[in-house]
Amino acid sequence: MSSENGQGSGGARGADGTAPPEQLALIRESVRQAKAPRAKPRTWRGAALAEQLPVARVLVDKGVLHLDRYFDYAVPEELDADAQPGVRVRVRFGAGRHRVRDGRREGGGLIDGFLVARLAESDYSGPLAALAQVVSPEVVLSEELLSLARAVADRYAGSLADVLQLAVPPRNARAEKAASPAALPVAGAPDAGSWGRYEQGGAFLEALASGSAPRAVWNALPGPEWSDELARAVGATLASGRGALVVLPDGRAVARVDAALTALLGAGRHAVLTADAGPEKRYREWLAVRRGSVRAVIGTRAAMFAPVRDLGLVALWDDGDDSHSEQHAPQPHAREVLLLRAAQDKCAFLLGSWSCTVEAAQLVESGWARPLVAGREQVRAAAPLVRTVGDGDLARDEAARAARLPSLAWQAVRDGLKQGPVLVQVPRRGYVPRLACARCREPARCRHCAGPMEARDAGAPWCAWCGREETGWHCPECGGFRLRAQVVGARRTAEELGRAFPAVPVRTSGREHVLDTVPGTPALVVSTPGAEPVAEGGYAAALLLDGWAMLGRPDLRAGEDALRRWMAAAALVRGQGASRGTVVVVAEPTLRPVQALVRWDPVGHAVRELAERAELGFPPVSRMASVAGGAGAVAGFLAGAELPGDAEVLGPVPLPVTAPGRPRRTGAPPPGEQWERALIRVPPGSGAALAAALKSAQAARMARAGRGGEEPVWVRIDPPDIG
Repeated sequence: MSSENGQGSGGARGADGTAPPEQLALIRESVRQAKAPRAKPRTWRGAALAEQLPVARVLVDKGVLHLDRYFDYAVPEELDADAQPGVRVRVRFGAGRHRVRDGRREGGGLIDGFLVARLAESDYSGPLAALAQVVSPEVVLSEELLSLARAVADRYAGSLADVLQLAVPPRNARAEKAASPAALPVAGAPDAGSWGRYEQGGAFLEALASGSAPRAVWNALPGPEWSDELARAVGATLASGRGALVVLPDGRAVARVDAALTALLGAGRHAVLTADAGPEKRYREWLAVRRGSVRAVIGTRAAMFAPVRDLGLVALWDDGDDSHSEQHAPQPHAREVLLLRAAQDKCAFLLGSWSCTVEAAQLVESGWARPLVAGREQVRAAAPLVRTVGDGDLARDEAARAARLPSLAWQAVRDGLKQGPVLVQVPRRGYVPRLACARCREPARCRHCAGPMEARDAGAPWCAWCGREETGWHCPECGGFRLRAQVVGARRTAEELGRAFPAVPVRTSGREHVLDTVPGTPALVVSTPGAEPVAEGGYAAALLLDGWAMLGRPDLRAGEDALRRWMAAAALVRGQGASRGTVVVVAEPTLRPVQALVRWDPVGHAVRELAERAELGFPPVSRMASVAGGAGAVAGFLAGAELPGDAEVLGPVPLPVTAPGRPRRTGAPPPGEQWERALIRVPPGSGAALAAALKSAQAARMARAGRGGEEPVWVRIDPPDIG
């Protein structure tokens, strides 16, 4: 028994102590049936590579210029099916050449990226690291979107990774797993509707419906019809079997075009992309566009990269609005992105607004786009009557000068309230944003930090920088002790009007609370520029106060921007025909923007501005870039940059110091630091060379700064505020 047990446990042995042949065969068979060692995910150590196209070219999500290129990785066999061009991947980045095992590089931190191509072999001669993970098999980066992102990065001297962060929304797993709805059929082309008011309006819609690619700058007539007209342009494009994209300045404009499209085409035939929609909803809508479920997109600047299939029309409303300028690197403008898309996709282009920017006028003057305007009879019928109050009128009305509202304005308010609501536009929010000496008009400054003095609703004035109250202020220039308002804010204006018209309700609309619509009943609506609500049936009258505050800004675009804001408010007023709508602007009537408002001629104003800028070499005729930073950093950057031969450097000049506690604007110096800024100007045709030179110099500088070598600088192409 013991012998048998011994044989059963130890097995039989030969004379040399080895197992018999039949037992060796069993061992070999068990080894053959055993599974191979499993490769470790994220490193795929020991994993076999894909048989076909084993190299993945990846764009890593590192928004630094000296790493703005593609990197090659090995494709493990297990990831072969999912690792297709356009998917999101994760890779290990940063491993040195010394970290190589079994011919494959290992180590480095995990980082996100996009797989842009599969290759048979790599240009890199050293060992490749393996793809760590395919985040999702969903293809989110098409060749068209990648090409557009590269063009935008080159245009603005930025990195491709930064542009793709703007173009592709963050992944949401729940939205990605849900199936997109089936595409709905689109009816025939809509009729021209109110497009018939324009000289070439009907022909423009017919060209869109026939599959052509017209390019137009549209000077819209006053009134609420603009949203329906945009919807009809989208409907005509969809009828031709192509897609359409409309970018609008804010959520209120998006809501109006959304309602117009739903009324014209029905629900489910367009997508809405806005940054404040929430990550899941935005990604779900974006995927529906990417998958082809919908072929019409409207949204804010977040939608300018929307992956619309068979793009037939790109449209932009109110291109002069600051909201169209992206605040994240490389800070592209929606107008320039849509111009690149129109050229890349050979599609139609529509730039619309009540006013007209200098850039829009340049598109027409160059012949790239055609004007889309109404005849003067149509303009006179649709626009309100505009009356002006200048310094001479105020001088003859001292009581009105002290109260800030001349007699003409009071009369317009009284007459307007008999017919409906009256709009009052105030260029500042708050109570009394800025104070000055009542005797000599010298701006009031804090004794402690020299900050501007402001007035609260009640109590002593206080400093807007340090917050200290000032109970015993006196003017250092003339010794006066009385203060007056430089510009009275919206809430103070509402309070004054409420006392003057006690039986009339007063509503305010501004940054804290923006109204979308107001009833058509008599009321006073006090609003800051850009926050004007739409009144049912239109306003009976409008007051545009403190025009000098907008015209007197030290900015190249001060006149253009003031005219745009005035026209946006005046366009909400009823026409001067049977409705007798009236607008009173408190500004010097001899100034060019005021005259353009009176004649309702924004195109003429923009054409004259363009001619002057061409003579002086200002944008958009020339291309311009700004370089900001410490004095030594700016000087070193300019010395090392290989600028085009026709480049002209202006400056550098000191920038205003950001006060502690104040919000920091994009590109402004950190609080308390003294920065300088230089402007670089090149003539037409050298813009691409300037962007390439600045990008190369910035990449070299950032690489040295990463090693602790140099202080970084801030580079921006086409800065909006050049003074």
